[in-house]
Amino acid sequence: MRLVSDRESEAASEVIERRWFALLSAIRSLQTECGVLLEASKLADVAWRRACMQLAEFEALRDALEEQMSPRTPSAPMRQTTAA
Repeated sequence: MRLVSDRESEAASEVIERRWFALLSAIRSLQTECGVLLEASKLADVAWRRACMQLAEFEALRDALEEQMSPRTPSAPMRQTTAA
């Protein structure tokens, strides 16, 4: 049975500590990225809602114009006069 030397134990502890700091850095980076993406998604949601509202308004205007146009009788075609 081999006992772990102090030097090996210290080296293993240093590796664990470096990994911990690397993960801490990665976590902070991902937290920042998540915050940015959350803000972007909120802005996109607001823009999407505005576009949907404008679309509904435009569709209502289109429908109203179609109603105004449909009861009209087609006008008689204009006669073309030609000079002979």
